[in-house]
Amino acid sequence: MARLYVLLFLVQVVLAVCALISCLSAEDEQVKVLPRLVWVLVILFFPLVGSIAWFVAGRERPNGPLGAAGSTTPARRPVAPDDDPDFLSSLDKRSRDEDRERLQRWEDDLRRREEELRDRPDDRDRPEV
Repeated sequence: MARLYVLLFLVQVVLAVCALISCLSAEDEQVKVLPRLVWVLVILFFPLVGSIAWFVAGRERPNGPLGAAGSTTPARRPVAPDDDPDFLSSLDKRSRDEDRERLQRWEDDLRRREEELRDRPDDRDRPEV
C-alpha cells in the first residue's frame, strides 16, 4: 500500500512540474480565466487539482488535429530558414542581383581597359633613333 502512495505522490509531483512549465512558458494571450501568477500559485498550493485545472481550463488549446475540436485550419508552425520558401527565394534573388552587379563591374572594367589600350600611343609609330 505504501508503494501505491509513493507512486501517486510521484505522479502528482510530475503533473505539477509539467503544469508549471506549461504555465510559465505559455504566451500571454494563451493564458485564460486567471492571470498567470494566480495560476502558478494555484498549481503550487493545490498540486493535483491546480494542475488538472490548468490543463483543462487555464490554457488555450493549440489548433490542429490534437487541439481544439472543430478547428479546420491547422496552426502555422515556425519554419526553419532552410525550409522557408520565401527565405530561399530571397536568397536566390539576392544571389542573382549580386552576380548581375559583379558582371556589370567586370564589363565596365573591360571597356575601360580597351579604351586605355586604344588611346595609348602605339610604339610602332615612333621613329627609331
